[in-house]
Amino acid sequence: MSTIKIGRRVVGGGAPALLIAEVGQAHDGSLGAAHAFIDAAAGAGADAIKFQTHIAAAESTMDEEFRVKFSKQDATRYGYWRRMEFEPEQWAGLAEHAAEKGLLFLSSAFSVAAVDLLDRLGHPAWKIGSGEYNSKDMMAAMAATGKPILLSTGMSRWAEIAESAAGIRALGIDLALFQCTSRYPTPFDHVGLNVIDKLRADHDCPVGLSDHSGSPFPALAALARGADMIEVHVIFDKRMFGPDVPASLTFEEFRQVADARAAFAEMDAHPVDKDAVADELATMRGLFTKSLAPVAALAKGTVLTADMLTAKKPGTGIAAAKLDEFVGRTLANDVRPDRLLRPEDVL
Repeated sequence: MSTIKIGRRVVGGGAPALLIAEVGQAHDGSLGAAHAFIDAAAGAGADAIKFQTHIAAAESTMDEEFRVKFSKQDATRYGYWRRMEFEPEQWAGLAEHAAEKGLLFLSSAFSVAAVDLLDRLGHPAWKIGSGEYNSKDMMAAMAATGKPILLSTGMSRWAEIAESAAGIRALGIDLALFQCTSRYPTPFDHVGLNVIDKLRADHDCPVGLSDHSGSPFPALAALARGADMIEVHVIFDKRMFGPDVPASLTFEEFRQVADARAAFAEMDAHPVDKDAVADELATMRGLFTKSLAPVAALAKGTVLTADMLTAKKPGTGIAAAKLDEFVGRTLANDVRPDRLLRPEDVL
């Protein structure tokens, strides 16, 4: 299985899945909130924190419409992107904070200008959002840095995924792919876990799930299927303001995913030898299995028939499977139904 490296972190090849906490626009333009998200992501077990770097003048115009008209303070989508901008030194502070917390710092770029800004921060990998799959100028700028590209496929056809993947690889850049469905929130019947397997088979690269369901279940299911990366939007509370809140996990839910990742990795790292385990459980086997016992009180000298014997716990006496060996034999002692039959009880 192929691997890539994001900073010092190996992704793919059976390594534990990379967990990315996606802030997106949940900070609502507050630098303080953005820093708070970093602290919370580190505390919830994330490997990486991801933002979105929007530079309104470089990516948008006044003609861009809201996908969802959610904001009462932004008259235009362009104005909203302006409000979401941070200054370069503020981005540098966020990147430094993430590093202090042991997190990879990632941010989706939406323009060549954003690529240039992030590259100056030593950005370790590039995330291309689903709507940017055809932004060849931006991909070229990313490729020029030599860093891996993580491509979401939420709006792409199979042929478009193949074309984008081939184009990225033609630039000599490591590639990873995300199954993604661009619905906010994504219903369970549109998550598309099956796509993870096909993407890996078709492109021989690390593959993950970028989920917008607002539930931890798709991430858990993807982990169980061996996904190399999990990306989910995060929020502090489901009552927060913002367009992505219904599609996000709380940090408590994110912690469940992180704990599951650790548990799955522990299980995968320790294959079980059934025979060895059975030997280790010999005492337990004795408690739960059964032995031969009389069904009623029987006197010494009784010739045993099959209907005089039954199987009862524990399994520390004569194995119940040996019934046929004792039919027709004579009792050497009186026996009771509340005790197991012993070898010395039979001639």
